[in-house]
Amino acid sequence: MRCLERLPPERITARAIATEAGANLASIAYHFGSKDALVTEAVIEGLDRWVAEIDRGLADLRSEDPAARFRRAAEVFEKTRRRHAGLAGNLVGALAKAQHDPRVRELLSNGYQGTRPDIASLLGLGADRAAGDAAGLLVAMFHGLLFQTLLDPGLAIEGRRMERAQARLRRVLPDHAE
Repeated sequence: MRCLERLPPERITARAIATEAGANLASIAYHFGSKDALVTEAVIEGLDRWVAEIDRGLADLRSEDPAARFRRAAEVFEKTRRRHAGLAGNLVGALAKAQHDPRVRELLSNGYQGTRPDIASLLGLGADRAAGDAAGLLVAMFHGLLFQTLLDPGLAIEGRRMERAQARLRRVLPDHAE
């Protein structure tokens, strides 16, 4: 996890991980199969910790109103985004590797499948398939914004801008009953 926080993806080597952990270099392959699988598992763990951090940020919000929970989650996400930039960069690296490594692809896919119900619960969206789908869309939106801010922090959409953007989308997208 410390390597993810402070090293760009191209500098996270098996040797760097082993040195940071005080472990034998061969233990990575023995326990995880590859350095890429270990990094992917660490990325998933880091994302899970980030979701838990957002959840803690909602602890004092008594409202069950999903809109209020979403606004607060967006605020916590934005407050913590810079601290998790290394994690985000390594997620991009893992996503790129997933196209060519079935184990990395499986780990990431399983991670997203596990995160959707957590996000749906965190935001009070429900527990059915539509709630999981809504959570998937929100994760995609936040990841997209996160990736854009890795390129240029000025691309962040936060606070009132986020609220205005959501209002615009509600106005122009048709509302269909389920």
